[in-house]
Order: sequence, then structure tokens, then C-alpha cells
Amino acid sequence: MEKIENTFGKLKDYAEILQLFKSGSTIMFGGFGGVGTPPTLVDLLIESGARDLNLIGNDAGFPTIGIGKVVCKGMVNKLIASHIGSNPIAGQQMTDGRLEVEFNPQGTLVERIRAGGVGLGGILVDVGINSDVVTKHKQFAKVAEQNYIIESSLTADISIVYAKKADPYGNLIFDKSARNTNPLVAMAGDITLVEVEEFVPVGTLDPEEIITPGVYVDYMIQSKGVNWTWVWNPAYGT
Repeated sequence: MEKIENTFGKLKDYAEILQLFKSGSTIMFGGFGGVGTPPTLVDLLIESGARDLNLIGNDAGFPTIGIGKVVCKGMVNKLIASHIGSNPIAGQQMTDGRLEVEFNPQGTLVERIRAGGVGLGGILVDVGINSDVVTKHKQFAKVAEQNYIIESSLTADISIVYAKKADPYGNLIFDKSARNTNPLVAMAGDITLVEVEEFVPVGTLDPEEIITPGVYVDYMIQSKGVNWTWVWNPAYGT
């Protein structure tokens, strides 16, 4: 890695980041099926020993990839996600009553995260409005003679994000499907931690290619490498 100026003190070592993870925290994570979920930050979360966590993200990852490693360690009380089918251990924990899972349609989930990131209190949706689950557990609103479900916005104590490149200010770009949900998650954490594949000097990134501006980023670390590049193998499709 090229040595660059540590502007605003955003570049941190692993020991400094380790201290930020606390039991009982709500952790939001980027990625989709483990791809784009920051593996070094996941390992630091496990190393911290934090328990009774509440997680928010697209899915439960796989048992050995993505946030699934945290779930399989029994560190999580509740998961808000769109599905958990890729992680059978998460499914067993849910069945056994050891893991509370709140399922959301994928579009609703990411919009709740986006709403949290921009400071909205919630969103109005009509997906599943006639289901028994929604009727029992949700609030409703009528706008222009149309009924909607009120879904609260989602925020977290800490958001963890993976980026392809970053400059010292924390401006970020992402790579392929690893971009999934990461830009939204970066906006919705009280503290946003970014694992970066490659740091570049100020002025290197074209402003037009920056996806997440550094104003959303609190701290960054160097990635130790990812464990999900198999998904980009031509045999699996891109």
C-alpha cells in the first residue's frame, strides 16, 4: 500500500477499531450473500467478543463467508434481513428460538436503510398490506385514498462497509456486485467503519466515480483480503 497522508485521522489500526465494538450494539453491514461484506471487520467484530448484537443487512451470509461467521458464533440476538436461506445455521437458530429474525422484502429493507441515512422517520409501502403478519404488527396510513404500511427507518450504532478504493478523506468507490447496499449502509451508521482494498492519494479519484463521499465515513482500515471472489468466477456468472 502506498503511504498516504492520514487526513482527519480516519486511517486506524486494527486495535483501535477493535475497541469500538460493544455488546448490545446494533451493527449494520453492507454486502449481498457475503459479497461486499467486509471480512476483516467481521473478523475484528468476532475478536472483540461482543455479544447480544442486533444486526441489520441483506441476509445472513454463509456459515464461513460474510456476516454468517458472526451469526454462527452465537453472538447475535436479532437479525433484520431479507432472507437467511444461504446460512442453515441461522435457520436452525431461528427455529430453536435463539435468534430473532425480522424479514423484510428486499426493496423495503434497503429503502428503510436509505431513509435512516437521510434522516427520515420512515417510509410508506404497500407490499404485503393484506397479509395477517402485517395486519397484526404494523401501523397504517392513508394518503390520497390509498392505504400504506408505515415502515420505520433503520439506523445503527456502527455500520461496516467494504470499498474497492478510498482516499484519505474517506471518499469511496466500489467494485461490481460488492457495491450492493454498501453505499446506503455507509450513510446509516452513527459510526461508519470502512475496510478498504486500496488507498490512493487525494486527487487520484475522479469526482464523477466517487459513490460515497467522505462526509459519511468515520474510520478506515486496510483490508487483509476477501474470501468471496469465487462469485466472480466465470463458472458462476458475473
